[in-house]
Amino acid sequence: MGKRGLLLALITTAGLASACGPGPGAVPCPAIAQATAVSVTISANYASQVATLHLKACQDCTCTEEDVELHPGSASIDQGCTPEGVCSATASPDGTKLGVLFLQTLTESPMSVTVSATGTDGSSLPVRTLDFRPRGNYPYGEQCGRFVTASVLLDADSLHEQT
Repeated sequence: MGKRGLLLALITTAGLASACGPGPGAVPCPAIAQATAVSVTISANYASQVATLHLKACQDCTCTEEDVELHPGSASIDQGCTPEGVCSATASPDGTKLGVLFLQTLTESPMSVTVSATGTDGSSLPVRTLDFRPRGNYPYGEQCGRFVTASVLLDADSLHEQT
């Protein structure tokens, strides 16, 4: 490659690199993709009774369903901040269980979620259904785009929208 080709490559690369940054005075956005999913948390006082979980979510005339893998839940414990402003937290098990059903799309349209579970003794637990609207918000500011979330909480009595 000649000097002109090298110069052109450098100019192009510099232009692309500066085009990808937040720009002067702009607030950078985290590099986090939105998960199109319904998450379910099984309350700590009910989690020990649930062995398996099956979720069905219907939105905009499309339904997705499958058995979901359950993982132990945790709570964030604040570890405080240093004088320099560096803050930290740690995760501590809280007795809950978490599961996620991935969807093709997720909108703020009404959604119906049905949960069926098997108890640790092999028996069928009560089937629960909830109709609700997923919520959209701007957790990182409007400049970073709108995130839509759908989260439910299952306990011994019912299925609730998780806020």
